[in-house]
Amino acid sequence: MSNVIECLKTRGLVDAMTSEELVKLTENPIKLYCGFDPTADSLHIGNLVGIIVLRWFQKFGHTPVVILGGATGRIGDPSGKSVERPLLDTSTIIYNTTRIRRHFEAVLDFFHSKARPVVLNNDEWYSDFALIDFLRDVGKHFRLGTMLAKESVKSRLNSEEGISFTEFSYQILQSYDFYHLNVNHGVTLQIGGSDQWGNITEGVDLIRRLGGGASYGLTFPLLTRSDGKKFGKSETGAIWLAADRCSPYEFYQYFFRMPDADVIKMMRTLTFMDLKEIDEYEAKMEEKDYVPNTAQKRLAEEMTRLIHGNEGLEVALRVTQGAAPGTETELNPDTLREIAKDMPSFELALADLLGQKFVDVVVKIGFLPSKGEAVRLIQNGGAYLNNERIDVDNVNYRLSKDSLIGGEFLLFGSGKKKKMIVKVKK
Repeated sequence: MSNVIECLKTRGLVDAMTSEELVKLTENPIKLYCGFDPTADSLHIGNLVGIIVLRWFQKFGHTPVVILGGATGRIGDPSGKSVERPLLDTSTIIYNTTRIRRHFEAVLDFFHSKARPVVLNNDEWYSDFALIDFLRDVGKHFRLGTMLAKESVKSRLNSEEGISFTEFSYQILQSYDFYHLNVNHGVTLQIGGSDQWGNITEGVDLIRRLGGGASYGLTFPLLTRSDGKKFGKSETGAIWLAADRCSPYEFYQYFFRMPDADVIKMMRTLTFMDLKEIDEYEAKMEEKDYVPNTAQKRLAEEMTRLIHGNEGLEVALRVTQGAAPGTETELNPDTLREIAKDMPSFELALADLLGQKFVDVVVKIGFLPSKGEAVRLIQNGGAYLNNERIDVDNVNYRLSKDSLIGGEFLLFGSGKKKKMIVKVKK
C-alpha cells in the first residue's frame, strides 16, 4: 500500500476528512500535527491513537509535528467534558509537559533520516502575545453563532455546569495554533479525534481568512468498546502510559482481559501488526479448537512492548506467570515482594486480616465493589487465595494465620487474570 490515507482507512483510523484531495496530497511528503495538552503527568490509552496515526504518517515519509499545549493546557478543551477541568498552575504544566514527552519517544522514530519528529510547545508563541492584539488580529475572524453551534459548546450551555468564557475561547486558540504552524512551519494537515472536528475545521477556515497556505483536517474515531464504554478505562480509572501510574503488568493485563468482541479491532487500530496476521487471528477465533485468549495474549504483548519496551514486557510476563493459578512458581515472600512492584497492592494491619471473611477483605481493599459480588465470585468458582481456588460452598471462608505467605503476604485473585497483593503492615 503506497498511500497513508488508504492505509489508515483499512485499519479503521479515518472518521472524516476536510477534502478527498488529501489522498493525492499525501502522495508526496507533508508535515502534519496533533496537539496534546499536559493536563496530567501521563497520557492514557485514549491519547495513544493520535500518536499511532502520527507514526503511520511517518512510516510513509511524512513529518509528524507534536504540539505540547503549554498554553492551551492552562485552559482545557471542553470537548467531551461535562464539567470544567481544574486549572493547573504553571509549574505543574511544565512538569507534566516534561513527563509526557517520553510517550512520543516510545512510538515515533526520532532517528528517522527524512521525517524526524518536531516537538513544539504552543506557549512559545502565546507567551508574548498581548491580549488586545490577539483579540484584534485573531478574534475578529470568529463568529459567535458558529462558535455557539459547536456540539461541545451546546451540550455544556444546556447543562447545569454551563461553560466559562475561558473554555469557550479554547477553539480560537487551537485554530490559531494551526495557522501559526501552517505559516511558520509549513504544516498542512491537522489530525485529531472525532470530537475535534469543529476545532480543526475552524483552523482550516482561519488559515484561509488570514491568507495562509493549503490546509486540511483529518479525524480518527474515538475508541469505544463493543459494550459502548469508552476504551482505555478500567475499574480503577484510566489506563495510563507511564509505568509509575500503570505498571507494565497492569498494562499487559488490561489488554489480556480484552473481550473477544474487541480484540481484533484493537489490533487494527492500536498496533502496527500486518493486516494479514490480524485476519489470521480473526479466522482462528472462529475455529472450534481455538485456544481462548490466544489473540488477547498477542495483543497484550504487542502493546506492552510498544509502550514499555522489551524490558517492560519481560516484567509483565514474569509477574503474570508468578501470579497464575496452578503455576509452578513458588509463592514465597521473595517472589511476592518482587512482583508486588508491578502488581496492584494494598497494606492492611494484621488485625484487619486474621479471622476476617474473604468477602469482607476484598471489598475493604477495593479489589471487588461489593460483598454480593464477592459471594457470587466464590459460588462461580472464580475466587482465589494464594493461587488456590476457594471452595464454591465456602462463602464464609475466613483468613487465618496459615493463609499468610511468610507471615506477611496474601495474593487475592478474581478468575485467572485479575490479581492483588495484600501486605501486612508492620
